Amino acid sequence: MKIELFDYQLPDELIAQFPNRNRDESRLMVVDRKLNAKKIVPFKTILDYFCQGDALVVNNTKVFKARLLGHRISGAKVEIFLVRNLSRKSEEVWLALARPSKKLRELEKITFGKFTVQLMKYLKQGRWEVKFSSSKSKQKIIEQYGHIPLPQYIKTDDEAVDIERYQTIFAKDKNDAAVAAPTAGFHFTHKLIDSLKEKGVKIVELTLNVGPGTFKPVEVDNISDHIVDPEFAELSEKAAETINAVKKNGNKIFAVGTTTCRTLESAAMKSGNLLPFSGECSLYIKPGYKFNVVDHLITNFHLPKSSLLILVSAFHDRKHILDSYKLAIENRMMFYSYGDAMLLL
Repeated sequence: MKIELFDYQLPDELIAQFPNRNRDESRLMVVDRKLNAKKIVPFKTILDYFCQGDALVVNNTKVFKARLLGHRISGAKVEIFLVRNLSRKSEEVWLALARPSKKLRELEKITFGKFTVQLMKYLKQGRWEVKFSSSKSKQKIIEQYGHIPLPQYIKTDDEAVDIERYQTIFAKDKNDAAVAAPTAGFHFTHKLIDSLKEKGVKIVELTLNVGPGTFKPVEVDNISDHIVDPEFAELSEKAAETINAVKKNGNKIFAVGTTTCRTLESAAMKSGNLLPFSGECSLYIKPGYKFNVVDHLITNFHLPKSSLLILVSAFHDRKHILDSYKLAIENRMMFYSYGDAMLLL
């Protein structure tokens, strides 16, 4: 399929720049895939679409201050964007993006006040292996010189408050390795989760540490030629057992976001059961993919020509998805990370 088939035009004013003060008061487009029926409701009414015994599966990763702003010895500014930890033994080695990459040299040290990060090895496409002198210096650099990596379509610089507002309520400190938030989870509040639990809905957590590849544009003509960057994902034995029990009882699995969806679908199946999983997730879901685990998908509105829009178009018909996006635009719904949501039944 050609990437042009996944294009649409969005007015700039519909790109949300800030989250709603009350997140569950965002809007929700409900799409019934069997009937191809659509309606727009307050997000908090999503409670009505769950039955006792269903499961809501969420990503509990946490965004950290991955954009490090330092200087070369000459005084020129350098950005080190941490992607994931490659540490071996006691070393603090990371895969990172660095810019301006063409001017940098292997073994060069980038300064952050009294601390340094060494550029160990150039890989390709602006990617480097970088090394911190110690875990302590790494933590100090992140705390003092790190910035929350807000998406490029958010036109304001990050602020101190973004360490809280660019997170879901599910984010766990132990999983602070994401450089982008699993934004479909933004719409949930503790009150809404409590209401789901009271209804008998099981809340299941997994982890996918979202990497910068989530914003990677599809730059090939044929979508089959695109490659999804690997990201660390983990599904515990307890989570797998809960999901298997829900499926066995004939109830439904609601995946919150494309990251949750990809993790669930990446986990191996044996005799119809989901198995625990821990490792790299590089599953690329495109039209023609057969979903094994996810019954319903909660997701935000995604960028045109993106792998995320392609995934959603695999879950439902591409034309129907683009028709839904057109309806969302006509109704002035808000798009992207801080925008409104869609529920695909």
